Amino acid sequence: MPRPAIAPVVWTPPSAPARAAQSASAPPMPGLDLKNIDGTGPEDVVIDDDGQIFTGVEDGRILLLDPDGGVRTVADTGGRPLGVELSGDGRLVVCDAYRGLLRVNPADGKVETLVDSFAGDRLRLCDNSAVGPDGAIYFSDSSRRFGLDNWRADLLEHSGTGRLLCRKPDGKVEVLADGLQFANGVALADDGSFVAVAETGAYRISRVWLTGPNAGKHDVLTDNLPGFPDNISTGTGGRLWVAIASPRNPMLDWAHARSPLLRKAIWALPHQWQPQPKRTAWVLAVDATGRIVADLQATDNQYHMVTGVREHDGRLYLGSLAERSVAVLDVPAQTGP
Repeated sequence: MPRPAIAPVVWTPPSAPARAAQSASAPPMPGLDLKNIDGTGPEDVVIDDDGQIFTGVEDGRILLLDPDGGVRTVADTGGRPLGVELSGDGRLVVCDAYRGLLRVNPADGKVETLVDSFAGDRLRLCDNSAVGPDGAIYFSDSSRRFGLDNWRADLLEHSGTGRLLCRKPDGKVEVLADGLQFANGVALADDGSFVAVAETGAYRISRVWLTGPNAGKHDVLTDNLPGFPDNISTGTGGRLWVAIASPRNPMLDWAHARSPLLRKAIWALPHQWQPQPKRTAWVLAVDATGRIVADLQATDNQYHMVTGVREHDGRLYLGSLAERSVAVLDVPAQTGP
């Protein structure tokens, strides 16, 4: 299948922080316990009160990993599940790259479509979500231009067509923010005051205020991150954990500020000749003011392309778009920076 054409937008990225060029955190990420699964690409993970891990893999299956190490299939979306969330009633909310926003019942495997289109257009790349205490679902549509198979095209084009949407408890859907640069991870503030969304293509996390005098307004929580933020989740103390899929790429930053013809030429190259994600395992955490309060990056090649992170009972659970396992580590007492 031919690649879609891109129409690059000139953008001058902020100068990368020094941390982007470093290959390890101080202290480094602790050793990982890898829980192998029968599938590739557990992009996101979520853990219930019983310690059961749920994840989705590239062939469409939703897997359950029990605390004793067993792995079984509980559902099949028929698409490509990405973000997974608990809905509070034993069911899961699943963002499927091809099928949209779904509700999945692990007990009987039933898959229900909640949102697959908006304003007459199908969702192009439903990515990640967060569920409010009232049942509202906040979810990202990464790009209105490109689907999952061409996610690199969106980063190269930088046209900013991502959106943050909300499905209300009554089923109505509204756009909370648009013009986002590859809208990705979604998480709610611990106190429910705002919803955060990662903009992978802009190296930042934006937010929409839900309560208080700024309700409805959209601003930036943290900017100029040292890498590409992917899924995000709410951890203890209100901090937001951020999966960093790869450090910033100097060549890509340089190309963004040059003639669009350069990025068109890069897009025409074989994929292996295009700017590539760097093999690393990396997660950050920011507080409610956007300050980085934790920084963990591995120094070896045990695991890479971390796209999901979840804190549960003193441990971090990592997902990856590329690996065949879920990685687990203890949260160190000192996490930097």
